[in-house]
Amino acid sequence: MSRKEAIAQYSTALGEGKNYYKLAVSRGEYPYPPALDYIVHPGDVLDQVDIGLVNIPSELIAGTKTEGRISALAGNFMPLLGVETEFAVKWIDLCEAHLSDEGIRDPIQCYEYLGRFYVQEGNKRTSVLLSYGAPTIPGYVTRLLPAYSDDEVVQRYYEFVDFYALSGIYGLVFRFPGEYKRLQAELGLESDHVWTEDEKKRFLSAFSFFKSSYARVWKNREKEEATPAEALLVWLSVFTLTDIRSMSTAKLDESLTALLPDIRDYVRRGGLEVVTEETKQKSIVSKLLAPIRDKHVSAAFIYGDEGTWTRSHEHGRQYVQEKLGNIIETRVYRAVGKDPFTCMEEAVSDGAKVIFATAPTMIDASRKIAAMYSGVTVLNCAMSLPYTGVRTYSGRLYECKFITGAIAGAMTEDDRIGYIANFPIYGTIAEINAFALGARMTNPRARVILEWSCLPGNPARKLEASGIRVISNRDASNLQNSHWDLEWGTYKLNEDGSMLPLAVPCWNFGRFYESVLKSVSEGTWIHTPSEKAVSYWWGIKSGVIDIQFSDSIPAGVRFLAERLREGVIDGNTEPFRTEIIDQSGNKRNPAQRSMDPEEIMFMDWLCENVDGRIPGFDELREADKNVVRILGVYRYQIPPLKEGETL
Repeated sequence: MSRKEAIAQYSTALGEGKNYYKLAVSRGEYPYPPALDYIVHPGDVLDQVDIGLVNIPSELIAGTKTEGRISALAGNFMPLLGVETEFAVKWIDLCEAHLSDEGIRDPIQCYEYLGRFYVQEGNKRTSVLLSYGAPTIPGYVTRLLPAYSDDEVVQRYYEFVDFYALSGIYGLVFRFPGEYKRLQAELGLESDHVWTEDEKKRFLSAFSFFKSSYARVWKNREKEEATPAEALLVWLSVFTLTDIRSMSTAKLDESLTALLPDIRDYVRRGGLEVVTEETKQKSIVSKLLAPIRDKHVSAAFIYGDEGTWTRSHEHGRQYVQEKLGNIIETRVYRAVGKDPFTCMEEAVSDGAKVIFATAPTMIDASRKIAAMYSGVTVLNCAMSLPYTGVRTYSGRLYECKFITGAIAGAMTEDDRIGYIANFPIYGTIAEINAFALGARMTNPRARVILEWSCLPGNPARKLEASGIRVISNRDASNLQNSHWDLEWGTYKLNEDGSMLPLAVPCWNFGRFYESVLKSVSEGTWIHTPSEKAVSYWWGIKSGVIDIQFSDSIPAGVRFLAERLREGVIDGNTEPFRTEIIDQSGNKRNPAQRSMDPEEIMFMDWLCENVDGRIPGFDELREADKNVVRILGVYRYQIPPLKEGETL
């Protein structure tokens, strides 16, 4: 019976081979397996390395070592010769052995070059096993190590060679720098960790399940844009390897489907869609897919602490509840000492359709909820995170800082102004520079002395001890609740040590929450993620941020500050539309040029009139490292958290 089955299998494989051949010829493509001898030229190879016996992933078998009898096989390794030929007889004999208890025992012999395999001996064995869809084929492998060069393909290959020395795994195809190291970190392994056999088996088993899910999710879609390994890397930024085995098939498929926009964005390097004004929201998001409509909206607010930042969001929640109480319901979930993901799951269970995660450290939980519950809109209060499934929101606080800088420049008596920044993150650097430019506008001699609250010590006392009397400190939680008595905002110290308040930036998140929840209720909110990550970055004009002036400001200084505020609102005043030189003497912007939102958002340099520097990650207090890990100006140089670690 096995002989008949083998002959039938050959006939099927022959049909596949002929179909491949015809299609290739019609497209003007080479119809046979490529020969390595015609790919590698003298001087291309630095060394030959005996790898030993390897279970070769079938999808990586690219061709043959030589051109001998190459016309017997199509490019997919299926046969092209008739059943009566000697080639066919030997193929059928091997197939019969494969179907028997004996099986095909002898490994093939092949060469590996740039991650692809070329069969030297065992073409018919390879053909038989591929005809049955074998995921791997055992073979003795000789690696042809290419000469090192500036070619990106060669550089990526050397990264793989380093990874293979640790893991002994083929089949993970990455196309961008640093991805093998990132995978090592995502799996909770040190960068130089050598995998045990158990770790290797555990990973390969999970990866096999994942690849099957990825194939199902992409079925009937356009051609896959990401390799399975690249898709896994994105998926592991939300879930863990153990989740693959604990999830049901349907749940795994659902989670992967939810992350497809992130996967596309990762491969395309699609960038960020920055929404800078409320009036632009509908025109931008309406380019996405169909909107949802929910006349009565239940919204959950997830709070991570009891501090000032949380109070600013709570003021916003109270504001929107009062404004839209007839169409919305809001609930508070406190994640103090608790897993924010658990709080979000509770919110979903309670019927929440919109979740506002109010701290950037909740981004992992936010992404996981968005991936698991496709009908829930999740927004995270952070800046410029590159995830399409969760939209981020923040305020252009640099507009306020520019105005307070102008006030400080006018009020300083010795040209020195103290500035206390919180974290070295995107957005904060723009605020420092805008403040410095504002100070320069009213006082060309002004120097901004930069200190950081995320470093050990008391920055305010340090500035005061050095004799600095005008200082910019923290911001107020809302316009009606500025805390002059706690030295927030920009202030001047009197001779007796008392504080003369000048101005303070204020938050009004309620305006943003009102806009989002009203659009959800009216059906103008687009729930489905876009092809790009979306970040809402509204300014003074929107009302999400504003500035409060103290009665202590001299009349002339206040008049100037109010005119600057009006200019920012009507667009006639742009803080960065001026010549800007950085601390190293580089011209960052010519005069009269408007900077793009992304240029401002991703500043990682300081203006020439700033005395200070951006602190390194290892210098920060441990409690402040989590925010910087997510939003830091050098976040891509920080190793990701290991599996099992949490923010």
